[in-house]
Amino acid sequence: MEEDDLSFVEAPEDGPQTAYEKQLSVLDTYLKSLPYECETPEQMQRALEEIVAKICIAAKAKNWLVLSTWDGMLQCWLLMSYPIPKSTRAKLARLYYELSSGSWVYHNLDPEDLQLPWEPLWRSLKKELWPKTPLHDATRNLHNILLYAAGHANRFFPPAAVPEMLDTFLPMLTQSTMLTMIPVITCFLPSTHTDLYLPALFRIWEAFNSSTMDDRLLDFCGALAEDNVAGKAGEGGEFAAEWKDVGIWTEWQWNLISGKALSSLSVPIGMLKNSGGDTSRHGDAGEPQKSKIKVPANRMRALQVRVVGAKQTGLAAGSRALDTLEKLINSIETFFHPTNLGNWTPNITLLIQRLTSDFMVRWKEEEQPKCKTPDSHRLTPQIRRHFVKLLSTPALLGMFSKDPKSAGYAQGSLRILALLEPSLIMPELLERAYGGLEVVNETHRTTAVLSTLACITRPLLTESTWLGGQKNIVPLLELCLPGIDLNDPSKTVCATMFVTEAVKIIAIADISATQVGASFDDGMDIDQEADHIPDGTEFTASFADWVLTLFRRVFSLYENLPEEGGKRNTTGGKSEEAVLKAIKVMLDSICQQLSDPLFDMVLKLVYDYGTTNAKSNAVRAFGQLVASLAKAQPGKVIDKFMPYCTAQIEEELKHGASSVRTTSTHAAVPSDTTLHWNLSILRGCLGYGGNEARLVIAKIIKHKDNIVRLFTVLVDKTKSERGYTSTGRLITRVLDALHSTYPLDARFVNSDQWNDPKFLHNHYQHWGKMYDPKDVLIELAHDDIDLAIDILERVQKPALDVVETLLEHTSKWDSVARNDFCRYMHAARCTWVGLSTFIKLPAVESPNSLLVDAYEMPELILSHLDMKCGFALSSPEDPRYQKVLGLRERYGHVVLRAASLLRQNVSGEDHIDALVTVTRAVDTYLLGYCASRGQYEALQKSYKASRDSNKLWPRQKENIRSIVVHRANLYHLGRVYMHSLYRRRTGMDDKLIIELTELSLSPYARIRRQAQQSLHTASTHFIRSTKLVLPILFTALTKGNDPDPGYAFADHNFGKAYLVSLLECQHEDKPSVQKLVGNIAKDCLGQVQEESVSTDAYVCDTPHLDQAVDYLQSEFSEGFIDATLVNEFITKTRVRQQSRESAYQQTVSAVLEIATRPTTHWRYVQIAVSILDNLIRRDAPIPAGVGKFFAEQTLSPQPTIASQSYRSLAGILYMVKARTFSKSLEELWFAEWRHPRKESLAIDNPANFLASLQKPVSESGYYVDKIDTGFLSWAKTIEVYNATPIESVTWEAQSGPLLHAIHAVVSADDYFDKIAALWSQEPSKTSPTLSIRMENYRYIKHMAAMFGCGDYVSRLLSIAGTLISEPDKFKQRAGAEMLTGLLRGIKHWAPQSSDQVWNWTKSRLDIIHAQIKPDTSSMWQCVFHEQLVHRDPRRSKVMVDWLFKQPLEFRGESAFQMAKSVIIFSNLVDALGIFFNPHAGKYIGLFFDNADTDYAELRQHLCHTLYLIMRNLWQPAYPSTQAFLIACRESADPLQIRQAIYQKNITSIIEKFPQWRAERLPPPRVSQSQYDKVCLTLLQWIWISAHGAPAHLVIPYIVPLMPEILRLSELSDNPELQAYGSGALYILSALTSLSDFVEPTLEKYVTSIESSQSWKTRLHGLPALVVFFYKNLLSLSPEQTSKVMRVLLDCLANENVEVREIASKVLSGVLRTSQRQNIIPLKNRFVTLAKKTILPPRADPEYAANLRTLHSAILGLCALMQSFPYSVEPWLPPLTEVLAPHATDPPPISTTIRNCASEFKKTHQDTWHKDQLLFDEDQLQSLSSMLVGTSYFHFKHSDLRAVRDP
Repeated sequence: MEEDDLSFVEAPEDGPQTAYEKQLSVLDTYLKSLPYECETPEQMQRALEEIVAKICIAAKAKNWLVLSTWDGMLQCWLLMSYPIPKSTRAKLARLYYELSSGSWVYHNLDPEDLQLPWEPLWRSLKKELWPKTPLHDATRNLHNILLYAAGHANRFFPPAAVPEMLDTFLPMLTQSTMLTMIPVITCFLPSTHTDLYLPALFRIWEAFNSSTMDDRLLDFCGALAEDNVAGKAGEGGEFAAEWKDVGIWTEWQWNLISGKALSSLSVPIGMLKNSGGDTSRHGDAGEPQKSKIKVPANRMRALQVRVVGAKQTGLAAGSRALDTLEKLINSIETFFHPTNLGNWTPNITLLIQRLTSDFMVRWKEEEQPKCKTPDSHRLTPQIRRHFVKLLSTPALLGMFSKDPKSAGYAQGSLRILALLEPSLIMPELLERAYGGLEVVNETHRTTAVLSTLACITRPLLTESTWLGGQKNIVPLLELCLPGIDLNDPSKTVCATMFVTEAVKIIAIADISATQVGASFDDGMDIDQEADHIPDGTEFTASFADWVLTLFRRVFSLYENLPEEGGKRNTTGGKSEEAVLKAIKVMLDSICQQLSDPLFDMVLKLVYDYGTTNAKSNAVRAFGQLVASLAKAQPGKVIDKFMPYCTAQIEEELKHGASSVRTTSTHAAVPSDTTLHWNLSILRGCLGYGGNEARLVIAKIIKHKDNIVRLFTVLVDKTKSERGYTSTGRLITRVLDALHSTYPLDARFVNSDQWNDPKFLHNHYQHWGKMYDPKDVLIELAHDDIDLAIDILERVQKPALDVVETLLEHTSKWDSVARNDFCRYMHAARCTWVGLSTFIKLPAVESPNSLLVDAYEMPELILSHLDMKCGFALSSPEDPRYQKVLGLRERYGHVVLRAASLLRQNVSGEDHIDALVTVTRAVDTYLLGYCASRGQYEALQKSYKASRDSNKLWPRQKENIRSIVVHRANLYHLGRVYMHSLYRRRTGMDDKLIIELTELSLSPYARIRRQAQQSLHTASTHFIRSTKLVLPILFTALTKGNDPDPGYAFADHNFGKAYLVSLLECQHEDKPSVQKLVGNIAKDCLGQVQEESVSTDAYVCDTPHLDQAVDYLQSEFSEGFIDATLVNEFITKTRVRQQSRESAYQQTVSAVLEIATRPTTHWRYVQIAVSILDNLIRRDAPIPAGVGKFFAEQTLSPQPTIASQSYRSLAGILYMVKARTFSKSLEELWFAEWRHPRKESLAIDNPANFLASLQKPVSESGYYVDKIDTGFLSWAKTIEVYNATPIESVTWEAQSGPLLHAIHAVVSADDYFDKIAALWSQEPSKTSPTLSIRMENYRYIKHMAAMFGCGDYVSRLLSIAGTLISEPDKFKQRAGAEMLTGLLRGIKHWAPQSSDQVWNWTKSRLDIIHAQIKPDTSSMWQCVFHEQLVHRDPRRSKVMVDWLFKQPLEFRGESAFQMAKSVIIFSNLVDALGIFFNPHAGKYIGLFFDNADTDYAELRQHLCHTLYLIMRNLWQPAYPSTQAFLIACRESADPLQIRQAIYQKNITSIIEKFPQWRAERLPPPRVSQSQYDKVCLTLLQWIWISAHGAPAHLVIPYIVPLMPEILRLSELSDNPELQAYGSGALYILSALTSLSDFVEPTLEKYVTSIESSQSWKTRLHGLPALVVFFYKNLLSLSPEQTSKVMRVLLDCLANENVEVREIASKVLSGVLRTSQRQNIIPLKNRFVTLAKKTILPPRADPEYAANLRTLHSAILGLCALMQSFPYSVEPWLPPLTEVLAPHATDPPPISTTIRNCASEFKKTHQDTWHKDQLLFDEDQLQSLSSMLVGTSYFHFKHSDLRAVRDP
């Protein structure tokens, strides 16, 4: 829950107040907005003390269930917005941190207020990130919760802990753990001491190719920039980050962030296919251990914060960040155009939305007097203006995007830009708005304009923001009227949204009507030097016409609505309902802001329509319209409509309206239309008090006899279902209006100002007024008690009399009686629906508390938070209170009697409708008190949406008045909502809940659905109601009953009775029941877990939590915690723990008994297997019967049961091992136990340690299975296994019976024969690849580890040997699984026993190798990999030696036989990892020497192996974390990614390329050429390597290969080689370049293109060059850019026309993004060249040369025109006169000019009304000639000059 859900700001900034005083002043604004007295802060502090005391008691007793319930009460207390002293909040934060929950407590705290230890959180997280394999639950999400907690708490970790964190985390970061550790590091590290870790993080970031890392570190950089924006003056103080070259970043770090940010946008800049993508996601996917961390990272956060986070002189507006942003936006500007839609569009529009939002936040923060940001670091008006100008074009283009999400982002950014610089944005917006509304070319443009207008109403209408905007409102409102069209729902919704947002902040009043003798001026021109619109500019004169037209438009829409109907009596479908809802909201806003004359005019119009029409399809809609009027001025509306409607209703009833008896929903009878029409109008009239509430109540009281008489007549005479339900809604509406507390008005100014006569003379000067909450005068309607009681007496009481009479003979009911019962019961019910807050129910003690005295205490049972909320009757001493309470009790008794009688009545006719009515009546009695959760959340959601739409920054205090009023209403409803929570049950409540339970089991769907819904809600409101109903539900599930599947609604208790009842449902033959049983069983597994039982009966010590509780006690009074109560509750909790343990044992026995019955269906056995698997606990001995059951089920013919049993047995055997080796319960739960052989070895010399791994184990003395450190730096110790044989392990005695039971089953002579038969079966679902099944081999592994070397081993090996030799692949797999499991399980066997198994395996390895076929290759790969991975190769010396001895052939006859050996060897390299490195040198040479192999398949595996070797050899491996950190600060390549280990091999090949190229074979044998084969091998290796995490390792190889790669474009005879060449160039753009390789790479491009004599090389090289240029644009130097320009100008004159055209396209982009200073010199150069080049006759020898020269000049001029696609620079119009004369020249000149003109027209169509003014007549004529060769263009666009001037 967000604590500021009701707030605009945490606390006001006015005055030198303490934090607590600020909170009190905020509270005061809430309390003053309510019409009743509220609790004082002192009273609420006492309530807080009681709540916290109960939390502390529960924490001391370790009763987490009770603690969580009181935590819910604390959340309720917080919802009331009362202040908490900062010291108390800090100590609460410490308590909740120890519980690892409650991020709300960190709100409003500073690091100096609180310090938290990080180690306990890391200890818990580490266990979740790397769980032991047998216990791993893939669905478990606790690690993400803990990381979320760390992300909120890191501000409070001690600054001195940063070095310790780095020393812990960095040694654990390896290539396999990178995806896990980077999120951990970014969540734990605080934003201080950045100099310690930033250099290291950036070097790690540079070295890895990972989208996960990019996301995390971009988000982290954004957070750092935000936290350190004030530098040393900010929150971090002396520990804050130093400001460097660019903000807190060095130049290199800034460039890296910029490059990563640009790549993250996925924009396909350049001309290569997919050039916008990268390989980072492939790098993540290729990681062996993919991260399961799902904590969201805001990738855009770094983009938005970094761009406005640094300031520097000599750049754009003095900001280096802005300069970088300018380059970024210029490079992607064209992708904002609506025609350029793609998957990048949401990214780039979200970027500008986040940029503008963050800029506004920072701008507003720096306006505050308490802003700590130094002046030198603050934003300036120059930066603001430049920022707005830069983003205005992208935002204006993006607003028309056809993707709704992207358009929304762009429109949101325009809203903020318009507030920052309205003079720049608003004129542009209005021009597009008028164009989009006047000329509807495309529907989406109209909706886009309307949506945008809705976003910018504030700058449009607020005089102080933008002077003159107000004069546009009426024309715009008139233009949007055609948008209200039922045939186009989306446009209608957008139009109403604009109208709503506009009128919400204005007064709809005609000033001219209030001014006599004033001059009249309806012009739109405003003196820009004026500070307000002059008096007499009567732009409001058209409001009257617009309002009338609007209402007539609405009437027309109503007339075309479809007929009301359906189950819910709706009007049409979802689209029509959405339109009606939008219109209702619009009309509410309009009516609130109407002046009295206009209101009277509208009222007359509506009255005339309502009294002359009665439309059956618009009954509900027209009633809503009347209600909108009544909300504003109900007195006038009642006076106008009530006499007429009352007379009409009585007249209709007199003539038989609603006389056809029905009790279920049906289509309305046409003759009843007038009745329903007038009832709807009357409901609208009487439903609101508005700003005349007292007047309305007075009018109602004056006519109360008539009203009550009308109610009585309606109840008696309306006999159709629609008639009497309409009557019920009318009664409810009137009663609600009489007693409820609700806002009286929502006008945009306070009532006193609105009623001031002077206001209407200049109301436009107040448009858009923003209020501080304390300045808003809020009036809320209150109650009228006597009239409500009168209605109860005269309407509800007689209705109940009739109901009681009817209940006397329910068995004799006919249709008339049933109808009467439903009508009168509904009337009685509706009276109480309308009186939800009329009476405050007395506090009660539950007669049936359902407490278990043995371990529960009544003092710790919750009750609702008793808040004052304006109950009409709250004093029991008031006679009226007792009268109403008696009426309510009578209603409950009648409803109870009706439910009991009708439910039990089986002899009469079907009473479904009557029972549904009774069920609803029960719901009203139980849940119609105060406010429901749905009501509160709906209002809260509405308030948040309204508040956020007008909120510019988080600490904004001011908002429009209607939102402050909305906030007051929400705060009041929150107080009301408190009374509906945690209610104690009375005896009547119990009886009704039981009746609801019985009804929920009804065989009739309508009844049970209604009852189940009500019962589910009741169970969340009444304390312990679930315990009351569960026995009934369990009984209903027994045999002989006919349960309904809908019992699934029940709040699961997950005890023995629940599970047994579930498993006993197999007698039911209904498929629906069986399906639900399966679903519920699946759902309950998440709750039936070992931790749920252990946590419920927690016995571990909690010293840190106890310390936090003691720390918190000091904040409260001396008797804060009752010591006696604590001791008693601790004693009872111990009893509860024992009871819980006993219940657990009984549950396991009961489930096991059902599962082992011979008669139990296999599906229920499967459910029982899953339940028992979840019930297995590590902290309690597992019953022998459970082990035996699972062992027997391993032979089940049902694959799902057998598979689950294998997993369960593996887990059981693992738990026995864990229990044996654990020295304490805590060690057991945190999985910190150790095998007796496991030791910690100190790493003093990493080189010696690695060398020891190559020695025989007899010399080193230990095995090292997992090297999980030493990539970046070495940890101080590493876990090893002592190789010295030890005596056999004796498993714990308590598990002896369990092991004996399991062994008895698995030691049977035929056990493994049966297992083999099952495992050898062909599966029903086939897979394209065959792989071993993990659960199978792990079962064998744990069996071997547990039972050691016994008689079963020989049988197992014998069976496995037979299966492996079989030709059937499924039998081979079964044998492989047995062998793999056995080899993994003998890890700790005695050497003589394990040697026997290995000797047997050694004799079978050649057979296995021969058995490997294409369809079993993947399966045997898994076998070898599983045996070698995470194992010291010396354990598997037999297999490793055999693998190394396998010959690697590359020139044999069988491709598969050769590939098979390479594949197995590749698995060896992958599995051994760092263990393989000493052997790498030998194989590197071998693989490169055979790069020319003839087989494509072999080449692929060869390349993959080279990649694996390169990855393994990449080991920076610093001896300590400190050494690594120093290297990151001082070394240029601390991670050694620039050390090309294959450089000699690559150089040798490059030297041979010229010779091989000359020796290429002619087609069709060209693919067999040495050159082609070696090139393909190298390019495939580059491609594979670049798609892995260490992708940057290949960059040093690509650069020297670039000339050769570019030459591949000339080889048209080998398409495959060309494709891989293009792929290599794509890699250069996809990877974020290493900073020191940018210049060499660019130089290679330039040199290769310039020196090449082939046009094909240039044609393929230029697109690659431009992609590389754009990707590195933000970090290129001017000298590097000049080289690119030189190449482009050279290619512009190339002989080949395709090269020239591509050069022109590239040139336009380069000019736009970085070379604007060269535009004028280039223009002069191209103009001169074009003018002096004359085309001779075609026969002239110089014709071709001159044509090429002229085309070069024309292309250059066209590139200049296209370099500014959305603006017209001063130098551009004259170019048309240069180009136009050549429009008729021969191709390609004429084609180039036409294409240029066509593109110019497309990109300028939105702004042509303005752009054309920059051309003179001749230039427009020239532009026309360029386009089509005629003057049509000129005439067409000259007509558009008459544009509207804003």
